[in-house]
Amino acid sequence: MLKNLLTVGGWTMISRVLGLVRDQLLAAFLGASPLQDAYQVAFRLPNMFRNLFGEGAFNAAFVPMFTTILTQKDKPTAQRFANEAFSILITILFIITILGEIFMPQLLHIIAPGFLNHGNRYAEAVIFSRITFPYMILICAAALVAGVLNSLHQFGIAAAAYVSFNVVGIAALLWLTPFMPNAAWAASWGITISGVVQFGILWFAAVRSGIFITLHRPKFTVDIRNLFRKMAPGILGSGITQINLTIDTIIATLLPTGSVSLMYFADRINQLPLGVLGAAAGTTLLPLLTKNIASGDIQAAYATQNRAMEYTMLFTIPAAFGIFTLAPPILSTLFGHGAFTAKDVYMSAQSLHAFAIGLPAFVMVKVLMPGFFARGDTTTPVKIGMTTLTLNLILNLILMKPLAHMGPPLASSLAAMMNVIISGTILCRRQALYLPKILILRLGGMIISSIIMSLCIYSVEIFCFPDIPLQNVLFRILAISVLIILGFFIYGFSLHLLGIIKIQQFLGKLQKRFNRK
Repeated sequence: MLKNLLTVGGWTMISRVLGLVRDQLLAAFLGASPLQDAYQVAFRLPNMFRNLFGEGAFNAAFVPMFTTILTQKDKPTAQRFANEAFSILITILFIITILGEIFMPQLLHIIAPGFLNHGNRYAEAVIFSRITFPYMILICAAALVAGVLNSLHQFGIAAAAYVSFNVVGIAALLWLTPFMPNAAWAASWGITISGVVQFGILWFAAVRSGIFITLHRPKFTVDIRNLFRKMAPGILGSGITQINLTIDTIIATLLPTGSVSLMYFADRINQLPLGVLGAAAGTTLLPLLTKNIASGDIQAAYATQNRAMEYTMLFTIPAAFGIFTLAPPILSTLFGHGAFTAKDVYMSAQSLHAFAIGLPAFVMVKVLMPGFFARGDTTTPVKIGMTTLTLNLILNLILMKPLAHMGPPLASSLAAMMNVIISGTILCRRQALYLPKILILRLGGMIISSIIMSLCIYSVEIFCFPDIPLQNVLFRILAISVLIILGFFIYGFSLHLLGIIKIQQFLGKLQKRFNRK
């Protein structure tokens, strides 16, 4: 479990670091401008459908079914099911893409109503959205193939393929921009091109693994009808999540110009641990948990989910405290150059504070949801999603005026916390989740260690590195590097003192691993 988690997390970390480079270029070229706002809305649109059909309801239903068929039957039967699912998915997405291209202006009336008062921003958003929308087909197809590879326990190549998204994005900004009207045009084309690259890498990896995924005439076989029955509640549940994100987007477009961009760059920092830990946990946990349950080993299922919870929180909790404490210097170091001003840094840091509050909850949702999906329950997440949707909407309406660009992030964080409380309670009552006392104590120790770490690095920042965002770039890099390294050692030493980890044992295992290699 830990090996798979670290493999996926490692590749995701590389992808996120490259993503930060890509975002640095976007910040330098476009700043927090109307053009940046238009591009960010265009980028979110295909991602909504990606999360719905690619990494959302479709994969939540497909991966357990494919894993079960592969475990209980044979590989040819599993491949036939994968081809049937692939053909249905591509057909549906192709129809949606054609309709989206035709009705894009009307669609943006709904998801970006604030742009209508700024003609250029609205017109640019329509153009960029039409360029990026075909990415939806490519990345959803890639997500299905990645699900097949994950079911075969080939987590590395599936995670590595997504690195190409940021590699292509960086290349597009650097090399296509001179040939385009502006950097936003180049970035938009980079998104769609990256979809071709990602799908190609995963498809060839599946072929090498003995699964030849091809496009056939769509057929509603027994397995596909069963897949759609399992998907139906999940689509509604994922749809609720996407409605949540759409509400955030709508609210952001109604706020002052630049708010969409400020929240985007804050979210990019928040997504670093969320993407690395949350996505890695969800990706590796679902097939393993499904296999435990299919074989009837309930104790192994408990242990698998608890290990995922402990491993992710071991890194997520200090990441949340660290991000909250160092938000201004982090954003200044990464994005505070070019068109992204010092004022933009401080305002984006306010949004990041609101995101960081909910970071552990965002990751914990990724850990808890497979507890439902692995047992074939896609209905309960829908009901939980409806509750959090209502809460998110109410909080957005309450907070948008007094908190502006901090309102939507704080609303999302509070809604995620409620999601965790409800999901955990239901799983425990159904005896699908067992939290031993030792796990609760260890999580408490992680929180105490993170508080100690935050107090220490904040004190060092105040006395040794005052006003980091106002210093030159080299000073900022040096200061934030010292603070992060210091925080890492303080957190680790605190865990050692509390008995959560033993440094000597940890270093011994690490040395053995390097010696084996």
